[in-house]
Amino acid sequence: MGQPVAKPLRMLRHGRLQADVSDFADAFSDPDCLVALLDRMTDGVYLVDLQRTIRFWNRACEQITGYRAAEVVGHRCFEDILRHVDDEGCRLCFGHCPLCAAMREGAPRETRVWLHHRLGHRVPVRVTVDPVQNRYGTVIGAIETFSEDSALAAMRERIAELEQRAMLDSLTGVPNRRFLELTLSSRLAEMRRHGAPFVVAFADVDHFKQVNDAYGHGVGDAVLRMIATTLAGNLRGSDTVARIGGEEFVLLLYHTGAVSSLTSCERLRKLVASSSIRVADRDLSVTISFGATLAARSDSPESVLRRADALLYASKRSGRDRITTDIG
Repeated sequence: MGQPVAKPLRMLRHGRLQADVSDFADAFSDPDCLVALLDRMTDGVYLVDLQRTIRFWNRACEQITGYRAAEVVGHRCFEDILRHVDDEGCRLCFGHCPLCAAMREGAPRETRVWLHHRLGHRVPVRVTVDPVQNRYGTVIGAIETFSEDSALAAMRERIAELEQRAMLDSLTGVPNRRFLELTLSSRLAEMRRHGAPFVVAFADVDHFKQVNDAYGHGVGDAVLRMIATTLAGNLRGSDTVARIGGEEFVLLLYHTGAVSSLTSCERLRKLVASSSIRVADRDLSVTISFGATLAARSDSPESVLRRADALLYASKRSGRDRITTDIG
């Protein structure tokens, strides 16, 4: 028996769903109701065909990724759009794509990935993919839903609080030096009372002067915002990142041991390296170096920062894009 002749779908408002989507008529009978429903969802929802061409992109997708529907509908999802990576910074679009796996196996997939925001930074999201079938059970595409990681939501709540206290860095939107100094003093006092361990990691952008010299300070500022957002969005809700000036950042990783703290720094290093912004028709990416140390009861804010800074410069001397630590 041959395939049924699908009814053509009406052109949806705002051009949010391609006109030529008749293959999906068997799955969704009323496209107007479908669009209204999906646009009310807080999760990002998009629909692809077997070639991974994006056929629908809801408003939450726009808010989470920065890409408007008009920019992505009709394009294939791996065409320089979301560029999903895993926690090692490895591209998933070619060879490990959860969308492809769901369509190939005809079964749902769920995973955590880091998508590429339109502004260049990496956003951690929870992804669920379901294959879409016609009335005969033939897979004709897939629908993916994704939501921001809870740590990112916690970061945004913290930012709202900090804005009222003038403790945010005006360029990047992450906490500033004043916030770091107050928080570091508080954490050291807590450690002396309760023994709560934490790691201080100094991070610095490699060859940042070359970026400013080659592209101008406007691009340099965009790079710093990209890095700050990637760092802040990929920490746990209890951790802290602050920009203390120039291209320097400090991370406070709480209630963590040597192995887990170094794993966190390594993940952040790889995520920054896999992030990029578009400049003059090319992707501009940078790397960062780390120096990480475990705070001691005898430390002052100045002494622990000096030690982390010295370890950072050991990373610089050793070739950059690496972590140097005295932990363990």
